Amino acid sequence: MYDRLKKITHSFIPKKLLFKTEPSLRFIWSLMYRGSKSECTICKTKLREWIDLSHHGKICPNCGSLSRDRRLWQLIENNYLENAIKVLDFSPSRSLYRKWKKQNVTYKATDLSGDFISDNQYDITAIPESDNSFDLIVCYHVLEHVIEDISAMKELHRILKPNGTLLAQTPFKDGEIYEDYTITSEQERLKHFEQEDHVRIYSVEGLKNRLTQSGFEVTVKQFEGKDIIHGFTENEIVFILKKQE
Repeated sequence: MYDRLKKITHSFIPKKLLFKTEPSLRFIWSLMYRGSKSECTICKTKLREWIDLSHHGKICPNCGSLSRDRRLWQLIENNYLENAIKVLDFSPSRSLYRKWKKQNVTYKATDLSGDFISDNQYDITAIPESDNSFDLIVCYHVLEHVIEDISAMKELHRILKPNGTLLAQTPFKDGEIYEDYTITSEQERLKHFEQEDHVRIYSVEGLKNRLTQSGFEVTVKQFEGKDIIHGFTENEIVFILKKQE
C-alpha cells in the first residue's frame, strides 16, 4: 500500500512541491501508526509499528527516515553534535536535512543529482571548499555512485579538519570490491550492482584499504543485535574516519 501511494503521489505532484508538502502529508499518514512500542530517533514520534519494506527495512511513517538515517542521527547526536560545528552532508535524506536545519550548527547539504533537498551541487571529486574546513562530514551511500572514488576520498580528506570526523557508509558484499566500468546501461548496472546508478559494490576490507591509502585512519563499527524500538537494521556497518596523524 505504501509503495503504491508513494508512486501515485510522485506521479502528479512536482518534486519541489512534494518536498514542501511532504511533512504535512506524512503527518496525516502517520496518525494510523501512532502508539508506544517504538520511537523514531529523528522526529521523536512514538509508534505502534513501522512501515516495513523488505529492501529498505523499517521506515518512519512520520518523517520518512530509513533505518540507516535513524542510526546515523543517534550516532551523531550521542557523539558529534556540538554547537557551532561546521558540517558538510552529501545527498542527505530529507528527514535528516530538516533535522540538521534545526540545530545550532553551520550546515551545508550538497547533492549533484537533484534528487535530494540540498543547498549546493558539489562534484565530490572537486569540492569547492577550502582545506581543513569541516568538523563533520557525512558521506552515506555516495561513493558507490562515483567512478573516480579515489579522487573523492582524497577531496574528503583535504577538506576535513585535522580533528574532524567523516562518517561513511555504502552497500557491502563479501570478498573483493566488484567494479566494471564497461557496464554502463541502467539495466546492466541494476543486474550487477543492485541499483541502476551504482558503479561498484565495495567489500568492507576493500573500502577500508582505499580509505587508508587516501590518508584516513579507519574504524569499522558494526552494530550487532536487534533494536525493535528504533527499527534499526541488524549488523549495520558504519565507517568512522579521522585524518592519519
